[in-house]
Amino acid sequence: MSAPQKKTIENKSGIVLFAKRPGKTSFSSLYTIKKALNTSKVGHTGTLDSFASGLLVVCTGQLTRLSSRITSFDKTYEAVISFGQETDTLEPSGKITRQAPLPSLSDLYSALDAFTGNFMQSPPVFSAIRIKGERASDLARKGISADIPERPVSVYRCKLLEVKLENGKIFEAKGKDGDKALLEEADLCGDEKVLYARILFEVSKGTYIRSLARDIGVFCKSAAHLKGLLRTKVGNFSLSEAAGFSLLPDFNISSVLENEKTFENACADTADSEAELRLEVVEKLKGMTQELALSCGLVPVKILPEYEDSFYNGRPLKKEMFERPARGFNRNCGKLPFDGKKSLFAVFTEQDVFCGTVEAAGHYSGDMGQNCLTYGYVIPRQHGFILKPASQKT
Repeated sequence: MSAPQKKTIENKSGIVLFAKRPGKTSFSSLYTIKKALNTSKVGHTGTLDSFASGLLVVCTGQLTRLSSRITSFDKTYEAVISFGQETDTLEPSGKITRQAPLPSLSDLYSALDAFTGNFMQSPPVFSAIRIKGERASDLARKGISADIPERPVSVYRCKLLEVKLENGKIFEAKGKDGDKALLEEADLCGDEKVLYARILFEVSKGTYIRSLARDIGVFCKSAAHLKGLLRTKVGNFSLSEAAGFSLLPDFNISSVLENEKTFENACADTADSEAELRLEVVEKLKGMTQELALSCGLVPVKILPEYEDSFYNGRPLKKEMFERPARGFNRNCGKLPFDGKKSLFAVFTEQDVFCGTVEAAGHYSGDMGQNCLTYGYVIPRQHGFILKPASQKT
């Protein structure tokens, strides 16, 4: 597999993992990346609300074409849910629209079981979903009631990490059994009333955690909204690898409640801290390698030297033009996020220059199959790129 190499500012095409802080907008984070790389060509793969924090996966330069693919990846979140009140936006800044008794701990466990699996979900009224060309959130602010269709979602896992009870005591689930051990470790009976809960959710594309909080509250005959949200994973990309990760505040019930009090000042940046963050963006820019291709759900293949001109000039594709990379490529692709209809290949030259993508119908099973190959896109030869050592001149 390709060895990691030091990057230079000339390499502006790649993927940036960025840690958004609470109070910052996703678009202000994009501004930081644009300034760091001195480019306007960036594409996000899913934004986060202002109150939320966590992982943004941002494509830059020639890799912006992969944005829609990464957007479809599964995601992992930690959410702090506040019980007893529901807001119109289902998050901290909204107006309280409903109040109800607190749920019991045993009711919360039942709700997490009920919301694990595949089901139809009603998106929040305040969302970016377009209704007849207008954002649902804009209609809601105008007082216009919009009928937002339910959508199918998948929640692969719900795990209770921490609770704060009505009496003010906080209990955290520990050990291999996680939330299952909480009752025994804390000597709780299950009748205790829950004021806040921190829950881990592993979900499919398009799942609204705000809606999950609302629906869990309703299931428990209570009311609920999000107090805090942290995105920890997008597909194979993890928050711990992101630029700015060290600047994130701790994420637990106590810290979320404390940070809410100082929300406006929580992310005020000095010129020095912004400059340091931009340097970290440059350092952590991921150029396209075989390893990154796998993380993006692409199968890396090599274009044979005698067929490079044909590929760059868009001539008909043949299976014989390609070979699998020879350096330890893992053929076990079962965990890659294919859509079940086609496989997407990342094409590299013998010099490890990423030069585009190729599609083939059907699931990848070790070779490129007998099905017709089609171009995804081709990066013009002068724009083909590889990360070079800082000392190497272009």
